[in-house]
Amino acid sequence: MTTRRRFLLGGATAAGALLVGYALWPDRRLARANRLLTESAGPLLTNWIQVAADDIVTIVIPHCDIGTGSFTALSQMAAEELDADWRHVRAVAAPANPLFANGALAEGFLLDERGMTLRSIPVFLQGAAATTARGIARFMNLQTTGGSSAVSITGVYGMRIAGAAAREMLIKAAAARMNSPVAAFHTASSRVIHSSSGRGFSYGELAATAAHYPPSARPTLKARGQYQLVGKPIKRLDVPMKVDGVMRYGIDVALPGMLYGAIRISPTFGGTLHSVDEAPIAQHRGVKQVVRLADAVVVVADRYWRARAALDALHPIFDPGLHSELSSKAIHDQHRAAISSGELKHDTSIGAGAEALGSGPTVENTYSVPYLAHATMEPMSATVIARTDQSLEVWAGTQDGLAARAFCAKAAKVPRDKVTFHLLPSGGGFGRRLPGQWNFLTYAVKTAQAVPGVPVKLLFSREQDMQHDFYRPKVMSRFKARIGPGGLPEAWVNDYTTGGGGNSEAHILYDVPNQAYGFAKVTAAVPTGPWRGVESTWHGFFIESFIDELAHAARRDPLEYRRALLQKKPRHLATLELAAQRAGWNAPLEPRCGRGIAIVECFGTIVVQVVEVSVSDGGEVKVRRVTAAADCGMAINPDGFKAQIEGAIIFGLSAALHGEITIEQGAVVQSNFPDYRMLQLADCPAIEVHIHESDARLGGGGEPGTPPAAPALVNAIYAATGIRLRDLPIDTGVLKAGAASR
Repeated sequence: MTTRRRFLLGGATAAGALLVGYALWPDRRLARANRLLTESAGPLLTNWIQVAADDIVTIVIPHCDIGTGSFTALSQMAAEELDADWRHVRAVAAPANPLFANGALAEGFLLDERGMTLRSIPVFLQGAAATTARGIARFMNLQTTGGSSAVSITGVYGMRIAGAAAREMLIKAAAARMNSPVAAFHTASSRVIHSSSGRGFSYGELAATAAHYPPSARPTLKARGQYQLVGKPIKRLDVPMKVDGVMRYGIDVALPGMLYGAIRISPTFGGTLHSVDEAPIAQHRGVKQVVRLADAVVVVADRYWRARAALDALHPIFDPGLHSELSSKAIHDQHRAAISSGELKHDTSIGAGAEALGSGPTVENTYSVPYLAHATMEPMSATVIARTDQSLEVWAGTQDGLAARAFCAKAAKVPRDKVTFHLLPSGGGFGRRLPGQWNFLTYAVKTAQAVPGVPVKLLFSREQDMQHDFYRPKVMSRFKARIGPGGLPEAWVNDYTTGGGGNSEAHILYDVPNQAYGFAKVTAAVPTGPWRGVESTWHGFFIESFIDELAHAARRDPLEYRRALLQKKPRHLATLELAAQRAGWNAPLEPRCGRGIAIVECFGTIVVQVVEVSVSDGGEVKVRRVTAAADCGMAINPDGFKAQIEGAIIFGLSAALHGEITIEQGAVVQSNFPDYRMLQLADCPAIEVHIHESDARLGGGGEPGTPPAAPALVNAIYAATGIRLRDLPIDTGVLKAGAASR
């Protein structure tokens, strides 16, 4: 019997992805992993699948629950290859332990199509504890949920293989029991059946024996035409628990003797705490302690609202630091100066590049987007016990449980094996709970260490959450295009600002023979981080707004114009046509109503949106309808995929219509939903999502619906009013003035 288990990952999808090896699983490692899981769930057959004696199949998910439905889709993929009876399938989050690190994610992102060459680290992983390519390839501290990667990477490179390997192990167990060749058996509905005699065994009967077989290096995967679960609109596993309140989020943690912390952080970026007078709260009921941190003060009490009331009675004095004069105007001027400086760094050139602009007719325009907050439904919180033996126990919702464990150990200055991290579901993530944005964990750990031996739950108020976020960056883009015969661009030049290096998302889908891209790095004291859709949300707005301008300059229909530039991309063209057809693109509309269209590909998924608006004479925009078409290769759960696109559309429209974080005197101005508005239920449009399936490799579903929303919206506003908006959010004053000047 082998002493080491080699477990290989891979896609073997309709597009023919190769199997890629990611881990050697010694027998002792599986045994240790088993001890971390519920024993009643049965032994681990492979690293993500348990089968119990009562036939319950538990899928261990190396991601967190942030409301995307990925637990259901990943379970479908594993159960499909396992031939499990869906009625007996359950899903649990993997423990925050290196035994359950997600090597599939590391391999899927970092290896090329041949499984040989390391890629650059994607932005949503760059804050992980191990940030070198070698470290991530070894999947240290990696259980990340982000980058729309759960289904497209973990599912393809992990869950399918795990399910297929487990099924083969169960067949081997049945073959040994009947002393028959494995080829004499088949599986169905959690049973292994002897094909000629019809005699069968349940998976539960075979699980203990099957666990002794090593997983196959290359298990046989099903062809797409054999699927019974994948591609079906199966009801989500998590919804009943969320509807009846059984599911507990980080903010719901309740422990015996727990105290609560309310925090006020220096309002200015880089500010520090100078002093605080505790006298005003000396008699406040329930107050246990005032904790002074480098840049914040925390009141700890036996109830949160008592802590909050006491905090409000304090008047801490902060030193503003070096950035007290920082403002939105200064940052905007900095971006505009950088993009006009002539000192841009080269990104990419195609054909003759910028030289092709020549002296022919050109169109030039500049666009910008503001800082945006994540504004998750559940504000940031964490519960921590700092014990006197230097051990730490943490309860929180993050987008990487394993990296969060290492982060808390570093914050507490204790060894990682002294930290237990309980990963809980999150009431929204959108990037805010990714590595690199865990200020709330730092404050929670430091507060608990000041009150040792008792659990302390630290909660950010909505105001503190919004004013101490890691924001989507403020960026700007300037385009120049030379127009050729038929009004189509022959040269395309895009210069843009960025907080880092060049962005591949700035590169266009369209067939333009000469292209050039350059960027200027602009940094400010404002903390930034990944936001749903990341770079695609701003480059999608820039590109699809400008291409729409070119279409109107050429006096061509925006749909037909895009169609002409996508003739070499049949998958994109088909998705474009589907959206336009279902939206009734050419159907007549009333005055001051219009339709706009946009297409963006990101995370392997193509999304086209047609937005229909009406604009009042007072400048108020009403989004009446959004029609979307999406190609993600294959939708594992069509209902779940559509729900993600719908949610992303609302997210994108909220940002485009209202979203803006502004800076004055080095601090964020906005503090809550009255001044950082969201699209409300009464204002939500009718939304239709249509899936265009193809044989492309699986793409993501959580983020690709956001980027097309803003450009489709401003393009629709132009169609309705003739007013072109190049800066977000929508300026209703400009639209009102435009109506008055008619």
